[in-house]
Amino acid sequence: MEAFYGRRSVLTNYVFRRLLAVIPVIVGVIAVVFILTSIVPGDPARLMVGQRGDPATIQKLREDLGLNRPLWQQFIDFFKGVVTLDLGRSYRTRMPVIQAIAERLPITARLALASMALAVTSGVTLGMVAALKQNSMLDYGSMIAALIGISAPSFWVGIMLVVLFCVQLRWIPGTGTGDGSWIYLVLPALTLGMRPAALIARLTRSGMLEVLGQDYIRTARSKGLTEKAVIIGHALKNAMIPVITVVGTGMAEMLGGAIVVEKLFSLPGVGRLGIEAILNRDFAIIRGQVLFMALIFVVTNLLVDLSYPLFDPRIKYGRTWRRE
Repeated sequence: MEAFYGRRSVLTNYVFRRLLAVIPVIVGVIAVVFILTSIVPGDPARLMVGQRGDPATIQKLREDLGLNRPLWQQFIDFFKGVVTLDLGRSYRTRMPVIQAIAERLPITARLALASMALAVTSGVTLGMVAALKQNSMLDYGSMIAALIGISAPSFWVGIMLVVLFCVQLRWIPGTGTGDGSWIYLVLPALTLGMRPAALIARLTRSGMLEVLGQDYIRTARSKGLTEKAVIIGHALKNAMIPVITVVGTGMAEMLGGAIVVEKLFSLPGVGRLGIEAILNRDFAIIRGQVLFMALIFVVTNLLVDLSYPLFDPRIKYGRTWRRE
Protein backbone atom coordinates (compact mmCIF):
# COMPACT_ATOMS: atom_id res chain seq x y z
CA MET A 1 0.00 0.00 0.00
CA GLU A 2 2.81 2.40 0.85
CA ALA A 3 4.51 1.59 -2.44
CA PHE A 4 1.28 2.37 -4.32
CA TYR A 5 0.86 5.76 -2.66
CA GLY A 6 4.55 6.45 -3.17
CA ARG A 7 4.31 5.82 -6.92
CA ARG A 8 1.17 7.94 -7.14
CA SER A 9 2.94 10.78 -5.32
CA VAL A 10 5.89 10.60 -7.72
CA LEU A 11 3.52 10.62 -10.70
CA THR A 12 1.59 13.59 -9.31
CA ASN A 13 4.77 15.56 -8.72
CA TYR A 14 6.01 14.78 -12.22
CA VAL A 15 2.76 15.90 -13.84
CA PHE A 16 2.72 19.07 -11.72
CA ARG A 17 6.29 19.95 -12.77
CA ARG A 18 5.46 19.35 -16.42
CA LEU A 19 2.39 21.59 -16.20
CA LEU A 20 4.46 24.34 -14.58
CA ALA A 21 7.01 24.07 -17.38
CA VAL A 22 4.21 24.51 -19.91
CA ILE A 23 3.23 27.96 -18.63
CA PRO A 24 6.19 29.91 -20.11
CA VAL A 25 5.78 27.97 -23.37
CA ILE A 26 2.14 29.01 -23.67
CA VAL A 27 2.97 32.62 -22.78
CA GLY A 28 5.69 32.64 -25.44
CA VAL A 29 3.29 31.21 -28.03
CA ILE A 30 0.71 33.87 -27.18
CA ALA A 31 3.28 36.64 -27.58
CA VAL A 32 4.69 35.31 -30.86
CA VAL A 33 1.25 34.74 -32.38
CA PHE A 34 0.07 38.22 -31.42
CA ILE A 35 3.19 39.92 -32.77
CA LEU A 36 3.18 38.04 -36.08
CA THR A 37 -0.51 38.64 -36.74
CA SER A 38 -0.16 42.30 -35.79
CA ILE A 39 2.67 43.13 -38.19
CA VAL A 40 1.12 41.34 -41.19
CA PRO A 41 -0.06 43.87 -43.81
CA GLY A 42 -3.81 44.25 -44.20
CA ASP A 43 -6.63 45.93 -42.35
CA PRO A 44 -9.26 43.46 -41.06
CA ALA A 45 -11.82 46.27 -40.80
CA ARG A 46 -11.45 47.18 -44.47
CA LEU A 47 -11.64 43.52 -45.45
CA MET A 48 -14.88 43.17 -43.51
CA VAL A 49 -16.64 46.14 -45.13
CA GLY A 50 -15.09 45.70 -48.57
CA GLN A 51 -13.12 48.04 -50.77
CA ARG A 52 -16.10 50.40 -51.19
CA GLY A 53 -16.63 50.95 -47.48
CA ASP A 54 -16.56 54.59 -46.40
CA PRO A 55 -13.81 55.74 -43.99
CA ALA A 56 -16.29 56.53 -41.21
CA THR A 57 -17.65 52.97 -41.19
CA ILE A 58 -14.15 51.52 -41.24
CA GLN A 59 -13.05 53.74 -38.35
CA LYS A 60 -16.13 52.79 -36.33
CA LEU A 61 -15.47 49.11 -36.96
CA ARG A 62 -11.82 49.50 -35.93
CA GLU A 63 -12.96 51.04 -32.66
CA ASP A 64 -15.43 48.21 -32.06
CA LEU A 65 -12.71 45.62 -32.69
CA GLY A 66 -10.17 47.48 -30.57
CA LEU A 67 -7.78 47.83 -33.50
CA ASN A 68 -7.28 51.55 -32.85
CA ARG A 69 -5.67 50.92 -29.47
CA PRO A 70 -1.90 50.74 -28.93
CA LEU A 71 -0.36 47.33 -29.55
CA TRP A 72 0.63 46.82 -25.94
CA GLN A 73 -2.95 47.39 -24.83
CA GLN A 74 -4.25 45.03 -27.53
CA PHE A 75 -1.81 42.39 -26.29
CA ILE A 76 -2.99 42.76 -22.70
CA ASP A 77 -6.62 42.43 -23.83
CA PHE A 78 -5.72 39.39 -25.91
CA PHE A 79 -3.83 37.79 -23.03
CA LYS A 80 -6.76 38.36 -20.67
CA GLY A 81 -9.06 36.79 -23.22
CA VAL A 82 -6.85 33.68 -23.45
CA VAL A 83 -6.82 33.30 -19.67
CA THR A 84 -10.62 33.62 -19.50
CA LEU A 85 -11.11 31.39 -22.59
CA ASP A 86 -12.53 34.30 -24.55
CA LEU A 87 -10.58 34.45 -27.80
CA GLY A 88 -12.86 37.04 -29.33
CA ARG A 89 -14.93 36.79 -32.48
CA SER A 90 -14.11 36.10 -36.08
CA TYR A 91 -13.53 39.30 -38.04
CA ARG A 92 -15.37 37.79 -41.00
CA THR A 93 -18.34 35.88 -39.56
CA ARG A 94 -18.53 37.48 -36.08
CA MET A 95 -18.75 33.96 -34.62
CA PRO A 96 -16.89 33.31 -31.35
CA VAL A 97 -13.49 31.80 -32.11
CA ILE A 98 -13.94 28.90 -29.70
CA GLN A 99 -17.31 28.06 -31.27
CA ALA A 100 -15.84 28.21 -34.79
CA ILE A 101 -13.08 25.76 -33.84
CA ALA A 102 -15.46 23.51 -31.89
CA GLU A 103 -17.80 23.19 -34.90
CA ARG A 104 -14.96 22.10 -37.18
CA LEU A 105 -13.13 19.89 -34.67
CA PRO A 106 -15.34 16.73 -34.89
CA ILE A 107 -14.56 16.25 -38.59
CA THR A 108 -10.83 16.69 -38.02
CA ALA A 109 -10.93 14.40 -34.97
CA ARG A 110 -12.67 11.62 -36.96
CA LEU A 111 -10.13 11.97 -39.74
CA ALA A 112 -7.19 11.96 -37.30
CA LEU A 113 -8.43 8.90 -35.40
CA ALA A 114 -9.13 6.94 -38.58
CA SER A 115 -5.76 7.88 -40.11
CA MET A 116 -3.76 7.03 -36.99
CA ALA A 117 -5.61 3.74 -36.44
CA LEU A 118 -4.76 2.78 -40.02
CA ALA A 119 -1.16 3.95 -39.64
CA VAL A 120 -0.55 2.05 -36.39
CA THR A 121 -2.21 -1.16 -37.59
CA SER A 122 -0.44 -1.34 -40.94
CA GLY A 123 2.85 0.15 -39.77
CA VAL A 124 3.34 -2.14 -36.77
CA THR A 125 2.32 -5.19 -38.81
CA LEU A 126 4.72 -4.39 -41.66
CA GLY A 127 7.56 -3.57 -39.28
CA MET A 128 7.09 -6.72 -37.22
CA VAL A 129 6.92 -8.96 -40.30
CA ALA A 130 10.02 -7.32 -41.76
CA ALA A 131 11.96 -7.85 -38.52
CA LEU A 132 10.92 -11.49 -38.13
CA LYS A 133 11.73 -12.20 -41.80
CA GLN A 134 14.94 -10.19 -41.95
CA ASN A 135 16.73 -10.11 -45.32
CA SER A 136 13.83 -11.91 -47.01
CA MET A 137 11.60 -10.74 -49.83
CA LEU A 138 8.97 -9.73 -47.28
CA ASP A 139 11.54 -7.58 -45.50
CA TYR A 140 12.69 -5.89 -48.70
CA GLY A 141 9.13 -5.42 -49.95
CA SER A 142 7.95 -3.91 -46.67
CA MET A 143 10.83 -1.45 -46.52
CA ILE A 144 10.38 -0.44 -50.17
CA ALA A 145 6.69 0.22 -49.44
CA ALA A 146 7.72 2.24 -46.37
CA LEU A 147 10.20 4.27 -48.40
CA ILE A 148 7.53 5.06 -50.98
CA GLY A 149 5.10 6.04 -48.22
CA ILE A 150 7.59 8.47 -46.68
CA SER A 151 8.67 9.98 -50.00
CA ALA A 152 5.30 10.43 -51.73
CA PRO A 153 3.71 13.88 -51.12
CA SER A 154 0.26 13.81 -49.55
CA PHE A 155 -1.35 15.93 -52.25
CA TRP A 156 -0.09 13.59 -54.99
CA VAL A 157 -1.25 10.49 -53.11
CA GLY A 158 -4.67 12.04 -52.58
CA ILE A 159 -5.06 13.00 -56.22
CA MET A 160 -4.06 9.50 -57.38
CA LEU A 161 -6.54 7.90 -54.97
CA VAL A 162 -9.35 10.17 -56.15
CA VAL A 163 -8.58 9.41 -59.81
CA LEU A 164 -8.45 5.66 -59.17
CA PHE A 165 -11.29 5.06 -56.72
CA CYS A 166 -13.64 7.94 -57.55
CA VAL A 167 -13.17 8.52 -61.28
CA GLN A 168 -12.05 5.17 -62.70
CA LEU A 169 -13.47 2.49 -60.38
CA ARG A 170 -16.25 4.63 -58.87
CA TRP A 171 -16.08 2.77 -55.58
CA ILE A 172 -16.08 6.00 -53.52
CA PRO A 173 -18.89 8.56 -54.02
CA GLY A 174 -16.49 11.52 -54.12
CA THR A 175 -15.03 14.22 -51.94
CA GLY A 176 -16.69 16.11 -49.10
CA THR A 177 -18.58 14.63 -46.17
CA GLY A 178 -21.73 13.54 -48.02
CA ASP A 179 -24.23 12.04 -45.61
CA GLY A 180 -21.57 11.64 -42.92
CA SER A 181 -20.98 7.92 -43.50
CA TRP A 182 -17.57 6.34 -42.98
CA ILE A 183 -17.03 5.76 -46.71
CA TYR A 184 -16.16 9.42 -47.16
CA LEU A 185 -13.26 9.07 -44.69
CA VAL A 186 -11.58 6.16 -46.48
CA LEU A 187 -9.53 8.11 -49.02
CA PRO A 188 -8.62 11.01 -46.69
CA ALA A 189 -7.56 8.52 -43.99
CA LEU A 190 -5.43 6.59 -46.49
CA THR A 191 -3.81 9.80 -47.72
CA LEU A 192 -3.12 11.21 -44.27
CA GLY A 193 -2.09 7.92 -42.69
CA MET A 194 0.36 6.73 -45.35
CA ARG A 195 3.36 8.73 -44.18
CA PRO A 196 3.05 7.93 -40.42
CA ALA A 197 2.40 4.28 -41.31
CA ALA A 198 5.67 4.14 -43.26
CA LEU A 199 7.58 5.80 -40.44
CA ILE A 200 6.04 3.48 -37.84
CA ALA A 201 6.97 0.46 -39.97
CA ARG A 202 10.63 1.50 -40.14
CA LEU A 203 10.79 2.27 -36.41
CA THR A 204 9.07 -1.00 -35.49
CA ARG A 205 11.49 -3.01 -37.62
CA SER A 206 14.59 -1.37 -36.16
CA GLY A 207 13.23 -1.63 -32.62
CA MET A 208 12.30 -5.28 -33.03
CA LEU A 209 15.71 -6.18 -34.48
CA GLU A 210 17.40 -4.52 -31.52
CA VAL A 211 15.15 -6.17 -28.93
CA LEU A 212 15.22 -9.67 -30.44
CA GLY A 213 18.94 -9.87 -29.72
CA GLN A 214 18.60 -9.08 -26.01
CA ASP A 215 19.31 -11.62 -23.28
CA TYR A 216 15.82 -11.52 -21.79
CA ILE A 217 14.33 -12.68 -25.12
CA ARG A 218 16.56 -15.75 -25.07
CA THR A 219 15.64 -16.29 -21.42
CA ALA A 220 11.92 -16.11 -22.22
CA ARG A 221 12.33 -18.69 -24.97
CA SER A 222 14.37 -20.98 -22.71
CA LYS A 223 11.53 -20.93 -20.16
CA GLY A 224 9.25 -22.57 -22.70
CA LEU A 225 7.12 -19.58 -23.69
CA THR A 226 5.44 -19.80 -27.05
CA GLU A 227 6.93 -17.79 -29.89
CA LYS A 228 3.75 -15.66 -30.03
CA ALA A 229 4.07 -14.78 -26.33
CA VAL A 230 7.75 -13.92 -26.74
CA ILE A 231 7.20 -11.73 -29.82
CA ILE A 232 4.07 -9.86 -28.70
CA GLY A 233 4.42 -9.90 -24.93
CA HIS A 234 8.13 -9.14 -24.70
CA ALA A 235 9.78 -8.05 -27.94
CA LEU A 236 7.04 -5.93 -29.51
CA LYS A 237 6.04 -4.29 -26.24
CA ASN A 238 9.57 -3.08 -25.49
CA ALA A 239 10.12 -1.95 -29.08
CA MET A 240 7.10 0.39 -29.00
CA ILE A 241 8.74 3.36 -27.22
CA PRO A 242 9.79 5.24 -30.40
CA VAL A 243 6.52 4.24 -32.06
CA ILE A 244 4.51 5.79 -29.22
CA THR A 245 6.46 9.03 -29.67
CA VAL A 246 5.65 9.12 -33.38
CA VAL A 247 1.99 8.32 -32.72
CA GLY A 248 1.73 11.12 -30.16
CA THR A 249 3.32 13.83 -32.29
CA GLY A 250 1.49 12.63 -35.42
CA MET A 251 -1.86 12.68 -33.65
CA ALA A 252 -1.19 16.22 -32.44
CA GLU A 253 -0.37 17.36 -35.96
CA MET A 254 -3.54 15.78 -37.33
CA LEU A 255 -5.76 17.29 -34.65
CA GLY A 256 -4.13 20.66 -35.21
CA GLY A 257 -5.40 20.57 -38.76
CA ALA A 258 -4.57 18.35 -41.73
CA ILE A 259 -4.53 21.33 -44.06
CA VAL A 260 -3.59 19.70 -47.37
CA VAL A 261 -5.85 16.68 -46.99
CA GLU A 262 -8.87 18.67 -45.80
CA LYS A 263 -8.48 21.10 -48.67
CA LEU A 264 -7.99 18.35 -51.23
CA PHE A 265 -11.03 16.34 -50.14
CA SER A 266 -13.23 19.38 -49.32
CA LEU A 267 -13.56 18.49 -45.65
CA PRO A 268 -14.76 21.40 -43.48
CA GLY A 269 -12.31 20.72 -40.65
CA VAL A 270 -9.96 22.77 -38.52
CA GLY A 271 -7.25 22.81 -41.20
CA ARG A 272 -9.58 24.25 -43.80
CA LEU A 273 -10.76 26.82 -41.25
CA GLY A 274 -7.15 27.95 -40.92
CA ILE A 275 -6.76 28.33 -44.68
CA GLU A 276 -9.91 30.44 -44.89
CA ALA A 277 -8.73 32.59 -41.99
CA ILE A 278 -5.35 33.21 -43.62
CA LEU A 279 -6.88 34.11 -46.99
CA ASN A 280 -9.30 36.54 -45.33
CA ARG A 281 -6.76 37.86 -42.78
CA ASP A 282 -9.08 36.77 -40.00
CA PHE A 283 -6.47 37.23 -37.28
CA ALA A 284 -8.80 36.23 -34.45
CA ILE A 285 -9.30 32.77 -35.95
CA ILE A 286 -5.59 32.45 -36.76
CA ARG A 287 -4.59 33.28 -33.20
CA GLY A 288 -7.16 30.92 -31.74
CA GLN A 289 -6.15 28.03 -34.01
CA VAL A 290 -2.42 28.43 -33.31
CA LEU A 291 -3.07 28.45 -29.57
CA PHE A 292 -5.28 25.40 -29.97
CA MET A 293 -2.49 23.57 -31.82
CA ALA A 294 0.02 24.52 -29.13
CA LEU A 295 -2.29 23.19 -26.42
CA ILE A 296 -2.83 19.95 -28.34
CA PHE A 297 0.93 19.40 -28.63
CA VAL A 298 1.46 20.10 -24.92
CA VAL A 299 -1.27 17.68 -23.81
CA THR A 300 -0.20 15.00 -26.29
CA ASN A 301 3.46 15.16 -25.28
CA LEU A 302 2.47 14.86 -21.63
CA LEU A 303 0.30 11.80 -22.35
CA VAL A 304 3.11 10.22 -24.37
CA ASP A 305 5.58 10.72 -21.51
CA LEU A 306 3.15 9.22 -19.03
CA SER A 307 2.57 6.17 -21.24
CA TYR A 308 6.24 5.15 -21.49
CA PRO A 309 6.32 3.05 -18.26
CA LEU A 310 3.30 1.07 -19.49
CA PHE A 311 5.43 -0.34 -22.30
CA ASP A 312 8.80 -0.47 -20.54
CA PRO A 313 8.62 -0.96 -16.73
CA ARG A 314 12.31 -0.06 -16.46
CA ILE A 315 11.38 3.55 -17.15
CA LYS A 316 10.52 5.44 -13.98
CA TYR A 317 9.14 8.86 -13.24
CA GLY A 318 11.53 11.34 -11.73
CA ARG A 319 13.32 14.58 -12.40
CA THR A 320 14.36 13.05 -15.72
CA TRP A 321 13.45 9.82 -17.43
CA ARG A 322 15.73 7.02 -16.37
CA ARG A 323 15.98 3.27 -16.76
CA GLU A 324 16.66 1.03 -13.82
